[in-house]
Amino acid sequence: MAENSGVFLLRGEDSLVPMQPGKFALEDDFQRLLARFPELLVGDQIDPQNPRRWILVKREQAISTREIGAPIWAVDLVFLDQDGIPTLVEIKRKEDSRLRRGVVGQMLDYAANCRTYWTAETLRDGFVTSCQETGQAPEKALADLLAPDMTPPEFWELVRFNLKANNIRLLFVADAIPIELRRVVDFLNEQMDSVEVLAVELRQFVRDDLKTIVPTVYGHQPRSPKRAGALRRWNEISLFEAFEQTLSERELAIARAIYAWMQKGGARKVIFGTGKDYGSVYPLFRPNGISINPAYLSTDGSLWLQFGSLEKKPVFGPIPARQALMQQFNTIKGVDLKDSDLTRYPSITLRTIAEDPEGETKVLNALKWMEEQIERA
Repeated sequence: MAENSGVFLLRGEDSLVPMQPGKFALEDDFQRLLARFPELLVGDQIDPQNPRRWILVKREQAISTREIGAPIWAVDLVFLDQDGIPTLVEIKRKEDSRLRRGVVGQMLDYAANCRTYWTAETLRDGFVTSCQETGQAPEKALADLLAPDMTPPEFWELVRFNLKANNIRLLFVADAIPIELRRVVDFLNEQMDSVEVLAVELRQFVRDDLKTIVPTVYGHQPRSPKRAGALRRWNEISLFEAFEQTLSERELAIARAIYAWMQKGGARKVIFGTGKDYGSVYPLFRPNGISINPAYLSTDGSLWLQFGSLEKKPVFGPIPARQALMQQFNTIKGVDLKDSDLTRYPSITLRTIAEDPEGETKVLNALKWMEEQIERA
């Protein structure tokens, strides 16, 4: 029996197979494995109370200082967790001499520049592209990540907030994490409040066509209250207090009219969002027992249309049905939604609606038309 294996596979009741330490031949093999199976980042070790789950934004995500002539680097992998925290992954094999020193400076460069070079839209576009390249539906991948009471726009708002606040996570991933790197990780965690720094060791064991991967996380510390703050649930009072601070009287009247339509005199349930910076509310529709959320009102001063979330859902799943809905909103002067918006999440500002003398009537007619289509389903 081989020495130094440390891992055994029990086959049936009578056969014990010793697994031998293996290695990743190329860094690209490492990248592809994590891109396909982000579960290997063991979110339950990173946060045992609230295990992290991931969506891949992109492999080789570009980043720079934005200065003229500055080099453009590429982060090996970028993920987002369910709280919209950008997670930057740099991969090195244990044979790489840069594992101990060079990779630390590299990651600090990324951390210092990501909030100025990236936007929530940058990461969203990367996510959509990665999904398309792997044959996934972006809407489904995101829905699988999010809590039932969080909308996609609220999630991307969280991403925007985290970038602005520099709430990010840095992961050093290697098939062996040297003690020197573990000490650096511990030191960085002690010095930075908003940035979480971890090292993930992925040890590989092989035997014939069998492979076993054993992940271990180094550097985990209890999350600080500053980083672990719970999201608040908005309500009617807090929503309109926020509106009153930013909207004109006419815009506020339109917001109240839209909210009244959502409530339907108290006969319809409305769901309030949990955004950190912006509140939101939307009416609960369940055609054929399936929840859909075609439109929501946000304290950013906009009515958001969730065309992208309607794909493969009742009523507005087919593109022609979404086109018909889009045309209802295009009757508002200054609104010019296009077919390219039918798979996205466009918005109409309350200011635009208010600038049309008949804007309030037109937007309510569009919403009522939408409601009629749902009720017929």
